Amino acid sequence: MILCINFYMSILNQKTIAKSIIFNGIGLHTGNKVQLKLIPATPNTGIIFKRVDLLKNNMVFPTFENVSETTLCTTISNSQGTKVSTIEHLMGALYGIGIDNLIVEINSQELPILDGSAKVFVENILSAGIKSSTAPIKLIKINKKVTYTDGVRHISLDQSKVSSEIDFEIKYENKIIQTQRNKINVFNDDLKDIFYSRTFCLYEDVEKLKKVGLGKGGSLENALVVDDDKILNIGGLRNSNEFVNHKILDCMGDLYLSGYRIVGSLTTSQGGHELTNKILRKLFSDNSNFTVIEIKEKTLPYQILDRSDLKSIA
Repeated sequence: MILCINFYMSILNQKTIAKSIIFNGIGLHTGNKVQLKLIPATPNTGIIFKRVDLLKNNMVFPTFENVSETTLCTTISNSQGTKVSTIEHLMGALYGIGIDNLIVEINSQELPILDGSAKVFVENILSAGIKSSTAPIKLIKINKKVTYTDGVRHISLDQSKVSSEIDFEIKYENKIIQTQRNKINVFNDDLKDIFYSRTFCLYEDVEKLKKVGLGKGGSLENALVVDDDKILNIGGLRNSNEFVNHKILDCMGDLYLSGYRIVGSLTTSQGGHELTNKILRKLFSDNSNFTVIEIKEKTLPYQILDRSDLKSIA
């Protein structure tokens, strides 16, 4: 089923899901039971989160400006203080598959962690089917390099002819994780390993998380746990780069808070939710940094695309 992704990505029109999908699970940090429902939406709706457990002020839009917290997950809030947290895995799935329009109903603050990756989201979305419209997609084209640095951590967005590239490096003082780096092209590559890679933590940090009220729903069923020189999960890793690949999944989800998928190249070392939000805020602080392009077959922007590259555009 994953092999069908590039087919869906080749369609130049806006897409939603063919029918509603329901997920049940628990929040990774709150530990609360939660139900999530994905509902098809009309063209130009975008992605909208709706807290159905609240009667008022229950709509929250996933934009970089609405990010209110980036500690261990991405949390968005509206002007009335309504929050939705741990949105990055679902948003990463939507970014990778190419879903433009969707209503996301949730009856709690935090999305279900499921198995700790985007695997369950992706498989169910592809099983439900993708519905294409006649409305053309929009992309954000990076016009010039933008960088953000915080000590040894850094991130940049630069121009790219026709791809959405992510080059991610992590560095851990751990015998298992160590330094990992991977680079992907979202529009062209098989993203199975990215979608299937799980969130992870060090065993020594588990109690620290719980003491500050986080990780209440965490277990070996929904997170990779590394204890010095061994992985505690039965079966070990799903792929050799699972640690950095999960960070790429997070990054894809956080990038989608730009509103559209990005034609550009992101490079980061020791990045995460905070740095991705910082680079988006810097990118959109100057209109000359980017251009929003509407992709139409009849008026294809030759200045950034060759027609031979059409197959790779979402």
